[in-house]
Amino acid sequence: MIPDSRRAGILLHPTSLPSGTLVDAERWLDWLHEAGVGVWQMLPLGQPLIGLSPYQCASAFAANAALFGLEAAGQAEPDAAEFAAWCARQAHWLDDFARFVVIKSMQGGASWSDWPEPLRDRTPDALAALDRDQAVALRKVRLAQYRVALRWRAIRAAAAARGIALFGDMPIFVAHDSADVWARRGLFLLDAAGHPTVVTGVPPDYFSETGQRWGNPHYDWAAMQADGFAWWRQRLAAHFEWFDLVRIDHFRGLAAAWAIPAGEPTAIWGEWVPAPGEALLQAIVDALGRLPLVAEDLGIITPDVIALRHAFGLPGMAVLQFAFDDHGDNPHKPQNVTPDTVYYTGTHDNDTTAGWWAAQPDAMRRKAMDQLGVNDPGSMLAAMIETVLASPAALAVLPMQDVLGLGSTARMNTPGTETGNWTWRFDWADLPPDLAPRLLEQLQKTDRCETTRT
Repeated sequence: MIPDSRRAGILLHPTSLPSGTLVDAERWLDWLHEAGVGVWQMLPLGQPLIGLSPYQCASAFAANAALFGLEAAGQAEPDAAEFAAWCARQAHWLDDFARFVVIKSMQGGASWSDWPEPLRDRTPDALAALDRDQAVALRKVRLAQYRVALRWRAIRAAAAARGIALFGDMPIFVAHDSADVWARRGLFLLDAAGHPTVVTGVPPDYFSETGQRWGNPHYDWAAMQADGFAWWRQRLAAHFEWFDLVRIDHFRGLAAAWAIPAGEPTAIWGEWVPAPGEALLQAIVDALGRLPLVAEDLGIITPDVIALRHAFGLPGMAVLQFAFDDHGDNPHKPQNVTPDTVYYTGTHDNDTTAGWWAAQPDAMRRKAMDQLGVNDPGSMLAAMIETVLASPAALAVLPMQDVLGLGSTARMNTPGTETGNWTWRFDWADLPPDLAPRLLEQLQKTDRCETTRT
């Protein structure tokens, strides 16, 4: 599903807001509205397990309460009946998430596969004792998620009132040390002790000579298909409650995924294992009636991935930084971008466009300038932004770092590295008073201005 009119979006994770949390959400939405921007894209909102990466989280359903700036002190108790009703609706994930968080704290942060066997293996007696003895701690976890849900509901309403759609992001795989894998071991390829037999990643590509070894467990697709993909249907339904549009990260994994033997230290050795993506997406359509999804289809994409995306009418992605080669059929080139595309100058995995441009050798600079008809190297960033906005893509998205013209020090993530990522944030003082009006004028010229439609 793509917007029914030309729109522009800004990619900015909540941790990059000045407070580092959603405390700034309404002020940010006001700025987007002033600039005529109709879509706010962000990264996953889950609770990172280690470090700051939002792509390795403790739950596929729970939100990171720290993103919301909500402190328990001074907050009134919720209406008991409403809280109980909400907990009942979310019980399919909430109860086990609360248990997971509490046990993990009791075990000093150890991975669930290293917990004492009764807790690791979820014996009924062990879970009953936990529910009895840790009732207060379990309720605290549930209450935090309830307050987060209420706060998000207010943010969604504020966005809708300004004509701004919220664009979320869903990692295709889940972390091994997560409530989902602990609670539903039968849906994943694990050994008797709960360790993955094969792990996820991608083979060597333009990001890494040794590929990327993500380490997530692979799905047991036969087991998932046997119950009609119930967990997936619940997961997508939850995301559609939170967002107007959702990106499936590594969409090609729904056609086939790179399976790496768990003992391999890199992603060089592995094999492509087919996945029942068509049956899965059809089950979701049958259950939910809609697919407001964007397929992240970057990298080496085979015809079966393209066919799967087209079969369900899903827009794909293109990135202008990848456009400057000698291949006429490169899908990232402006002349090849189609309306069913979300077009970016760069994504959170790219260097900022100014940083990328500064690092290019002279030969690449000449080629890129020729392709865009640019004479002055100093105007390349502006030309790339203009190219993306003027493209046929239904949705054009600019990382906030590119809007601000920032260099490599503002890069959000470098794939394949574990330090120095996910920390960039801007300050309100970084926004020149004329920035929103200038962006508004650009969006009006390229027929992407949301303000003129609301």
